[in-house]
Amino acid sequence: MEVNQYICVIENEYQLLTIVIKLIMKTLKISLFAAAAFFFASNVATAQETRKIDAKPAAAPAVTAVRPVEQKPMGITFAEDTHTFGDIAQDKPVSHDFTFKNTSKETILITGVKPSCGCTATNYTKTPIKPGESGSVTATYNAHAAGPFTKTLTVTTNDTDATKTLYIKGKVIANEAPAAPAPTQH
Repeated sequence: MEVNQYICVIENEYQLLTIVIKLIMKTLKISLFAAAAFFFASNVATAQETRKIDAKPAAAPAVTAVRPVEQKPMGITFAEDTHTFGDIAQDKPVSHDFTFKNTSKETILITGVKPSCGCTATNYTKTPIKPGESGSVTATYNAHAAGPFTKTLTVTTNDTDATKTLYIKGKVIANEAPAAPAPTQH
């Protein structure tokens, strides 16, 4: 029966309510059945895909040897890479020149000298250094803090990514405190 047929036969409100509920239930049954069928179908498809994936043997990861990148050595050779000042007086800056020679067959330019802290100032040869020529890196340490110290300077050039580290060491001897004035007697 269609809805029109139900309406014609309706005798009271109770029958109307019963018919509406039956129609709603019929619609819900169809909707629930459709939802259940969709859910079941999607799970079956997913399970089949999972089985297919699991059925394949896992491919072994490719093994590649990792070789260290060989860096071109720096084309300048320093006469020394460490200088020890020994004992130095507090608040008296000290300097040292690290000399080097261009031992390559190319003209080299120092692109930077970076000290490890602000207590060390640097200066260096800023002009191109031809093969066989020499240059220098100067480190000036501001001996303000008393006690032993070790500072570094990192040198970079245009011929390689490799860096050269230079070291300065020493011990700052604290200034003696001025003698207290003798008490005056009155």
